[in-house]
Amino acid sequence: MRSWHGEGIWYGADFNPEQWPEQTWVEDVALMRRAGVNLVSVGIFSWALLEPAPGEFDFGWLDRALDVLHGGGINVDLATATASPPPWLAHRYPETLPRRADGAILWPGGRQAYCPSSPVFRERSLALVEAVARRYAEHPAVVMWHVSNELGCHNVHCYCDVSAEAFRRWLRDRYGDLAALNAAWGTAFWSQRYHDWAEINPPRTAPTFANPTQQLDFLRFSSDEQRAQLRAEREVLKRLAPQPVTTNFMIGTGIKYLDYHSWASDVDVVANDHYLTAADPEAHVGLALAADHTRGVAGGDPWLLMEHSTSAVNWQPRNVAKTPGQLRRNSLAHVARGADGVLFFQWRASRAGAEKFHSALVPHAGPETKVFREVCRLGADLRALAEVRGSRVDADVAILFDYEAWWGAELDSHPSVDVTYADRLAALHGALWRAGVTADVVHPSTDLSGYRLVLVPTLYLVHDADAEALRRYVEAGGTALVTYFSGIVDEHDHIRLGGYPGAFRELLGIRTEEFFPLRAGERVRLDDGATADVWTEWLHPEGAEVLASYADGPLPGVPALTRHPAGAGAAWYVGTRLDEAATDRLVARLLAESGVRPPVPAPAGVEVVRRRDADRSWLFVINHTDAEARLAVTGTELLDAARCDGELVVPAGEVAVVREEAATDRPIAAGSTAGVPTAEPPVDRAAEPA
Repeated sequence: MRSWHGEGIWYGADFNPEQWPEQTWVEDVALMRRAGVNLVSVGIFSWALLEPAPGEFDFGWLDRALDVLHGGGINVDLATATASPPPWLAHRYPETLPRRADGAILWPGGRQAYCPSSPVFRERSLALVEAVARRYAEHPAVVMWHVSNELGCHNVHCYCDVSAEAFRRWLRDRYGDLAALNAAWGTAFWSQRYHDWAEINPPRTAPTFANPTQQLDFLRFSSDEQRAQLRAEREVLKRLAPQPVTTNFMIGTGIKYLDYHSWASDVDVVANDHYLTAADPEAHVGLALAADHTRGVAGGDPWLLMEHSTSAVNWQPRNVAKTPGQLRRNSLAHVARGADGVLFFQWRASRAGAEKFHSALVPHAGPETKVFREVCRLGADLRALAEVRGSRVDADVAILFDYEAWWGAELDSHPSVDVTYADRLAALHGALWRAGVTADVVHPSTDLSGYRLVLVPTLYLVHDADAEALRRYVEAGGTALVTYFSGIVDEHDHIRLGGYPGAFRELLGIRTEEFFPLRAGERVRLDDGATADVWTEWLHPEGAEVLASYADGPLPGVPALTRHPAGAGAAWYVGTRLDEAATDRLVARLLAESGVRPPVPAPAGVEVVRRRDADRSWLFVINHTDAEARLAVTGTELLDAARCDGELVVPAGEVAVVREEAATDRPIAAGSTAGVPTAEPPVDRAAEPA
C-alpha cells in the first residue's frame, strides 16, 4: 500500500473548474486558503471535455487548473475521469448502453450510461486513464488518484447480451462444469436443468420468481464486474504513477449491491461517501453506523471521507438544510470514528445541471453565509486536530456484516417481506450508540479474538468457516448475540436442514421447528414486559436457558430469548423483533456480561468516542442535544486549546476533543482496532489475487 497521509487531516471537496470561467479559479483558491482547504478532487466528470472525440485529447484547461491549485498550495486528488462516458461513446457504440431486467435501454443524459461488462467501454476508459496518468503522474499538485466515481451507483446491474456472456464466463470460473452449477442452483426444481452454458442468462424479467441462487450469483457477478473496472484502472495507474490510488465507496444501509469488503484490498486508502437521510431525526446515529462500517472495511485503519454535504442535498424527496453547528458535528463525528480526511461534494454550488441545488462549501449566495463561516471554522478545527492523524478507534464490540447475507435475506418468496437485513443491524448499533459504546462493523471472516462482545444480526447466509469461527470465539470466552433469520442457508442459498437456525443451532442450544411471522401491524408481548412485532418462531431449548417467552400471540409460552453457555463464553439468541426499549435493555445486559463500558459516562444524546495511538489517546465528545453536557475528563481540549482538569463542559450542539492525560484502563492491543492491529483481512470470496 502506498502512503496517503499528509501532514495533518485532509480537508476539501470536489472542485469542478470546467464549470466556471478561469477568472473564478483564482478567487476559488483564495477562498480555499481562507477556509483551510488542502485537498480537492478534480476532473471527476470531465471525460467529454478531456476527450471530445475518440483519441483526441484536450488537456489545456486541466493543465491550467492544476497549476493554479498548485500555486495556491492546494493538493489534488486527480480523477481518472471515467465516471460517465461522453455522448460520442453511445452514439458510435450503442452496444455499450446498459439494459434493465425487462430489456429497457438506459440512455445517455444522466450519468453512468454504460454496461460494466462492455469491452468497448473498458478499452476506451483505460485509454483515457493511460493518457491522464502519463500527463499528470509527475505534476507536483497531484498527491492521490481517484478511480471513476461511485462505481455501480446507477448501473450496478446490466442484463444485456454482453453482460449475459460475461455472466456465463464468471459462472464457468466459479463452478467449472454444469453439473456443479445445476447442483448449486437446485435446478431439479421447476424443470430448470441446464445442459449447455448458452442456455443460461441473467435473471431477466420472468413470469414468476426467478431461481434464487441464479439471482444471488448474478448479484455476486455484478459486484465483481464493477470491481474489475476499479482493478483495471488501478493497474494502469500503478504502472505509470507513484501516488496512492482510491475510489469512493458508498458504505451505508442505502447501497446494497456492492461487496465493499472484497474491494478493500484494491485501494491504498478506503474512501467513503456519506449523506444524511434528511427524513430521519436521528440521522447522526446512522452516520455513526456508516463510519463504523467504513472503518471495518478498512480493517480498523484510518480512512478518508471523500464526500458528504455542507447542508441540503438535491436528490431526496425533501432536502432539508443543516441547522447551525450540524455541519461541524457531522464532520467531526466522522473524524472521531476514524476518518483522517474530510471532503465534501462540492466546492462551489453549480449554476446548472441536475445537482445545482446540492449544497457546497461556497453556496450560491457566496462566502458571506452561514455555510461558509462554518466551513472556515471546521478548517480551523481540523488544523487543531492534526496530531490525531494515524490513530485508531477503540472498539470492544463487533457487529458482523456480510453483503451476501444482505442479498440473500431480501430475495423474494421468503416468509415475511417485513424482515429486512439492515433493520436489526441498525437497531443493535443504535442501542450501542445510546449506551455510549463504539462498535466495529466487520465481515464474518474477521478475527474476533480481540472483541468482548459480538453481535450477529440477520446473518441469513453464512459460510461454514464463519459459523465455525463464531463457535470458537464463544468457546474461548466471548459473548455473542444472534438474531432471528440467521444461519438459515449456506452460500448457495440452500436451507441448512435439521431445524433453524441451522449453522448456529448447536452453538445456541436451541432448535426452531417452524417460523410464525406476524401480520402487518400485529404485536406480541413477552413475559418480561417487552413487546415485539414482525417475527416469532416455534423454538425449543436444547441446553439453552430461557430468559423470556411469549405472553400472547400465536405462540404463548414459547421461548423468545435464550442464553446458552458454550465453553468459557455464552451465546444468546433473540427470536423476535424487539421494540427499541427492549432492545436497549437486552444490549445493556450483554454489555454488563461481557464487561464492555463506554469511554466515559455521558448524558443521553452525547456521543463519545476514543481514538488512540501507541502513546496517547483522544476523546471526541459531540453534544447532539440542546443542553450543556458535563463529563469527567482530564487533559487538553484541542479545539479551544484549553486545559480540562477533571470536568469537561460541552455547550449545547458543540464538540470537544481532549488529549487525555490520565491513563485509560484499556490495554493498547486489547481490541482489533486499538494500537497494534490484530485482525486478519476479510476473506476475498472471489479468490482472485490482488
